[in-house]
Amino acid sequence: MRIALCIKQVPDTADIKWTENNTIQREGVESVINPFDTYAIETAVRLKEKIKDVHITVLSMGPPQAQEILKKAISMGVDDGFLVSDRKFAGADTIATSKTLATAIGEKIKDVDLIICGQFATDGDTAQTGPSIAQHLNFPQVTYVKEITGYKDGVLTVKREVEDGVEIVKVQLPAVLCMLKCDYEPRRPLIEGFIKAHNANVKSYSMEDVNLLPEEVGMKGSPTYVSKAFRPEQKQGGEVIVPKDAKEGAKILKEKLKEFEII
Repeated sequence: MRIALCIKQVPDTADIKWTENNTIQREGVESVINPFDTYAIETAVRLKEKIKDVHITVLSMGPPQAQEILKKAISMGVDDGFLVSDRKFAGADTIATSKTLATAIGEKIKDVDLIICGQFATDGDTAQTGPSIAQHLNFPQVTYVKEITGYKDGVLTVKREVEDGVEIVKVQLPAVLCMLKCDYEPRRPLIEGFIKAHNANVKSYSMEDVNLLPEEVGMKGSPTYVSKAFRPEQKQGGEVIVPKDAKEGAKILKEKLKEFEII
């Protein structure tokens, strides 16, 4: 089984900066691996531990510094990885990003059986990239996945979280899974993993290397227009009132409700 892991380097939420086009500035900004993607990595490595002949390739689209998260994934048990990096990719929306990743998978990972992504990225929170990759490749998809519970004869059994509980579904490979936070935590790399990651040759491919055209990538390939980007206002802490008894507490509460025109 060949698994492709799509992960993303996201800016530290305390250090987000914006470009003049209202897109997130990524170069020169302190970044971390997208939290949901760490569960995608852990899920893939767990599957590898249960099934023979599994090969995991991790990939990302981003600036050269994104090689660091690919090496982090390798230190956790992934076999190899590559980066899709080109200045022409700058400003890509989810449509252009998914097109780039899907094309890179098709070009560089032959006969892929399973693609695993995080459900959301903390810098966008659209949950569109994984499903869009499935659309580009014409693969079935399962979103909001909590765990892979079984595999037999090319069919995965997975648990997914829905509004009113959980569902157990089966999906025929090749397929795309989008992972939520799982009930298990991502593993910490061991010294052998750090050594493997240090020695890994993480290749970088440009737009031309994956046979894409300028009008398909970056801002040219992005129909989404961001009119404004801003930080939401910080919520203020509530007022703590300690009445001497229940009667006084009820009186104060009534006054506060009138003050806010609730009653």
